Amino acid sequence: MPNRVLRLPTVLERTGYSRSRLYARISDGLFPRPILLGPRVAAWPEHEVDAVIAAHIREVTDAELARLVAEIHAQRATFGLSAGTSASATRPEQSAAA
Repeated sequence: MPNRVLRLPTVLERTGYSRSRLYARISDGLFPRPILLGPRVAAWPEHEVDAVIAAHIREVTDAELARLVAEIHAQRATFGLSAGTSASATRPEQSAAA
């Protein structure tokens, strides 16, 4: 499965939110925060946006949606790591300093 990221215009199109509504949902914990791709570049992982849209289709409550978003944020810490690999073991600055 490819790991695509979506820029703001695509997220707005997919969700139907206005820019201000999207950022209000993020502030309320009802939509995932964007990831930073650079100093002035942010995007959302496509699978996270799809998960929120699917939750809306299932008509979840705001409390359930907030739990989903919290789970999405927690999963980011280990995204892409294979089993048995810690986050610190994959950071090049730490292995170079050793």
